[in-house]
Amino acid sequence: MTRRIRSAAWCGSLLMLLVSAAAAASGAATTPSQLVADGRLEVDARLATTGTFVPGQKLTLVLKIATDRWFSGGTRISLPEVPGLVILQTEQFAANASERRGDQDWVVQRWSLDVYPQRAGVFTVPPITARVKVSAGEAGDIEGTIRSPAVEITVTRPAALADVGQWVAAPEYTISQSFDRSLENLQVGDAFEREVVFEASDVMAMMLPTFSAEQIPGLAAYPAPPVLDNTSNRGQVRASRRQRISYVVQADGKFQLPAVDFFWWDTSRGELQVLSLPATAVSAGTGSATGPAQSARALSPRQLLLAATGIALLAGLFWLARGFFPGRALRWLWSALTALPGKIHTLRQPALPERLNPGGSAGE
Repeated sequence: MTRRIRSAAWCGSLLMLLVSAAAAASGAATTPSQLVADGRLEVDARLATTGTFVPGQKLTLVLKIATDRWFSGGTRISLPEVPGLVILQTEQFAANASERRGDQDWVVQRWSLDVYPQRAGVFTVPPITARVKVSAGEAGDIEGTIRSPAVEITVTRPAALADVGQWVAAPEYTISQSFDRSLENLQVGDAFEREVVFEASDVMAMMLPTFSAEQIPGLAAYPAPPVLDNTSNRGQVRASRRQRISYVVQADGKFQLPAVDFFWWDTSRGELQVLSLPATAVSAGTGSATGPAQSARALSPRQLLLAATGIALLAGLFWLARGFFPGRALRWLWSALTALPGKIHTLRQPALPERLNPGGSAGE
């Protein structure tokens, strides 16, 4: 029994050796590298973006894999790391297509990679490794790794950017701000929220500028963590950065949120532009009043009725008292009547003291 098992194992090994020898004799490929050498499998890498490139600009590197067979399994690629370059795979799957070459149909996979240079210079993207699985017909599947050619990238810094510390390189870029309430006639203790939004195409949110609120005496600023968002749809990349800042009025006066400039390198035109947030005025307390009427309270209907009744009552008493009371009593009634307008004016004064923050310096 043992001899039969050994004999069967020996025959199986011999059969495998004979098949391998036959394949080698017929020139059949057994690895992806041999398929490449035989012209049955191709791999290429090149930049799809043309022209001159500036730091921060998105470049598209296309990895193309094609075969006259078909792919029998998923392709996996490994991205290299290059100092000074950010290389991202934003699409999970390749774009599949077919090409007619002579009398044969070729199956093609295209992988689009986003490359963001961080500085000027000459960079070399080393060969990209791809693990493929290709059908070899009756011989089964051939699986292994192949490598693309290296790609050289030259990035320059235009003279217009020589004195600019930070910019966004994109074909589209917008900046906006909004407030959740009117910024006029605020009072000490009032709060308002400011939202600054950066939006751009062909960049990642982490590449958009930060926004820091300046410290202004009399206005306390409390920034919230920024909200970053990236979207990608069929190769179209968009990013946004939202910064919310809460302000609290700490003193009366007139304040100004200063204007802020941001630099944009328009990649569609190849020129530098400046986007600005305009200065915004904030007014609070008595320092913002345009006239004394703004500091007075309107009388309620009840107060008006009581005042009118009091005036009519005093006038009637004065008329009746002329024949019954001596001159001293009449003079007392007259003084009470003339003092009534002052009491009405007192009713119209603000309910709160003029200075809400006695320890502060506002109004001094």
